[in-house]
Amino acid sequence: MLSRFIVALFILFAAPLRAEVAIQEVTSEQGIGAWLVEEHSIPFVALEIHFEGGSALDAPGKRGAINLMTALIEEGSGDMDAQTFQTARESLAASFSFRVYDDGMSVSARFLTENRDAAVALLRQALISPRFDQDAIDRVRGQVLTAIAAEEKNPNRIAGRAFYSAAFGDHPYGSSQNGTVESVNALTRDDMVAAHAATLVRSRAKVSAVGDISAAELSLIVDQLLGDLPAEGPDLPARVEFGLEAGVTVVGYDIPQSVVLFGHSGMTRDDPDFFAAYILNTILGGVGPRSVLMEELREKRGLTYGIYTYLVPRDHTEMVLGSFASSNDRVAEAVSLARSEWERIATDGVTQEQLDEAKTYLTGEYPLRFDGNADIAGIMVGMQVQGLPTDYVVNRNDYINAVTLDEINRVAAYLLKPDELHFTVVGRPVGLE
Repeated sequence: MLSRFIVALFILFAAPLRAEVAIQEVTSEQGIGAWLVEEHSIPFVALEIHFEGGSALDAPGKRGAINLMTALIEEGSGDMDAQTFQTARESLAASFSFRVYDDGMSVSARFLTENRDAAVALLRQALISPRFDQDAIDRVRGQVLTAIAAEEKNPNRIAGRAFYSAAFGDHPYGSSQNGTVESVNALTRDDMVAAHAATLVRSRAKVSAVGDISAAELSLIVDQLLGDLPAEGPDLPARVEFGLEAGVTVVGYDIPQSVVLFGHSGMTRDDPDFFAAYILNTILGGVGPRSVLMEELREKRGLTYGIYTYLVPRDHTEMVLGSFASSNDRVAEAVSLARSEWERIATDGVTQEQLDEAKTYLTGEYPLRFDGNADIAGIMVGMQVQGLPTDYVVNRNDYINAVTLDEINRVAAYLLKPDELHFTVVGRPVGLE
């Protein structure tokens, strides 16, 4: 309770990151890099660590191992069992969280300056010496199996499973990071040890810290936390191309509204046209100002409560995706209209008014993201993962404002591929096969 109060209090009073606040690049004695924003007005530190690789590093036949391993890191380490570890963390008013994604694993830590040394020591113990006790493995395995069972009944999860399996096949992107009932039941403690060694790798770590800490102090902490991890890990997965052709896949499921996931290949994050594509997506179906698809499908025709599109530049592939739900008797109309609007924007482009409105929204909401140490630390790690420079936070809105109407319409013409759209529909849609 105390740790949640401290975090909430800090976020409430934290000042947003201003252009004149510089991100420092720190290199530890062992050569591990980190980014730092010093903020000494409140005795609190937010630390973020990202390990490249994530659940995509699951060994063949071991799908779900890295997900299970990640969930077990707080379930005891060193000479502490799960309960003793949690009690020690709570006594320090510290917060740790460990999450895994397709392309990375994140470690988030929040602690008070007065408890920093003890909190870092406890975090180091969790990272370096997880116990993987059998009773903890069995308990958390049960939680994962419950999540897998829930996925089997969730229309959105069913759509995602069908879509990604068809698009990426045997590549890790083609299956859930949770694994299957069979693969998870077969995992052993040795698999947890192997997954830990493959995932928590020093050379693949990105680190950021914000708060009451100096560069010298951060350098020591980085080496303390990461210095004894393996220097290298297994090869990352190979690149995989989006493998779905144009068409419609229907997965029968007895629900009153069909769930739709659709998309085609996309654009890498380092493409020179990415900012134009980013604005284009905002206009087409992004969150923010009224989008084209929301206007046409919801406002004008009442076909859906909401439709959204996303640029998805993953580490080993890239996509443009969209999703919505519509009643079974109208979903065929919604699919047809989404495809026709996709084609219209690709052919005719957007207007100057739409571009200006999107720019106003995107440049206005960006500073609001920097409302606390934790948010800033997360943004900085994300910048490192994406290969962005430290001055990106200062120049980002200039990049947005520099995009012209000619540029965005040129990008629309080649990025949006209506003839390649694939729609996966879960439900009992009328008029779709």
